[in-house]
Amino acid sequence: MHNKEYRPTLAQLRTFVTIAENKHFGTAATKLEISQPSLSQALVALEQGLGVQLIERSTRKVIVTVTGEKLLPYAKATLEAADAFLAHARGAHGTLTGPLTIGVIPTIAPYILPALLGEILEIYPDLEPRFVEEQTEHLLEKLRDGQLDLAIIALPSEAAGMVDVSLYSENFVVVTDPEHPLAGRDDLKLSDLDHLNLLLLDDGHCLRDQVLDLCRKARVNPSEATNSVTRASSLTTILQLVMGGLGATLVPESAIATECINPRLKVAHFDSSVTAERNVGLVFRNSAARADEFREFGNLVTKAFEDALKRSRSVETPAK
Repeated sequence: MHNKEYRPTLAQLRTFVTIAENKHFGTAATKLEISQPSLSQALVALEQGLGVQLIERSTRKVIVTVTGEKLLPYAKATLEAADAFLAHARGAHGTLTGPLTIGVIPTIAPYILPALLGEILEIYPDLEPRFVEEQTEHLLEKLRDGQLDLAIIALPSEAAGMVDVSLYSENFVVVTDPEHPLAGRDDLKLSDLDHLNLLLLDDGHCLRDQVLDLCRKARVNPSEATNSVTRASSLTTILQLVMGGLGATLVPESAIATECINPRLKVAHFDSSVTAERNVGLVFRNSAARADEFREFGNLVTKAFEDALKRSRSVETPAK
């Protein structure tokens, strides 16, 4: 029976959310750093106080009940609001402090994180950043489940219940071996993609999808322009293959300083009249209590990108 005087504690709500996210009592207990009996007791107290069953237990799996699914977003929102309250209570007054879990896709993370971490230490010394590098699909799942506060990805996210905040646009460049006819040029057209054997990242990487979109925009048959057999899970590996003469690839301009300084690689740019770019931004839940602070954090991401871009342009040899 529902107790009208009952008010759940934050610890009880966090227990429910963690169990619901992980679908496993042992994993949830480990993440919360409490014993499994204490975890079960907190959940039972919450369910009895509310007068509803939130989690269905069985010997094989944990299932969130229909009622639990309906109440889960409210529990997450309550915890987010409490975290925001604590951050402000620490004296932040709109300034980022405390834990912040940030997802970043692999074609952004290695190039902006060095500068971003430096900016964080200087501007937000009380912030405790935690980074998770994964493909877009997995980052959005973690955002929905409350395991991330925000993510830095290529937009649009096209994800329900999320807010997209555009931060910057970034040009793609073509990377070939030095002997390729397109090597070092700065006047490429999209139609030049038809003359390349493109090496792409594996399925699931948004950069792969963006390159394929460019092929379609250029009316180039993606299956003919791309090497459908040779794939890799990182740009570093792809560029090793380019050095080995297996083909060419497209990379974001911010990656040049890190990935393309080997003399066996040559960078070519599209003509200034050509649009070959990606839009990068922040994504966070539309229920996030710290939305204004996340937007503030986005300014640091943009600054870190500009730093990476400056480094990339400084190491390039201008096309003759």
